[in-house]
Amino acid sequence: MTHSTKKYISDLEEGQKAIIKDIDIDCIPLKIIELGCFPGAEVEMIQKATFNDPLYINIDGTYLSIRKEMAALIEIDNK
Repeated sequence: MTHSTKKYISDLEEGQKAIIKDIDIDCIPLKIIELGCFPGAEVEMIQKATFNDPLYINIDGTYLSIRKEMAALIEIDNK
């Protein structure tokens, strides 16, 4: 029996990369999705601000700053 723990963008450390597995479409602004935040896209944690909020990330070449609460709604798979 395997135990699977979900991971989210907010769990990444600086320099880590992952693949977006799933997003909470009802809670993520359309603009973020239009900028490339969708399942299958590669995400890299670039920098975490003081107190880990906001987060500066790279999604397939697009650099974004997002709130930690939003990053916790985007599920990832390890790359």
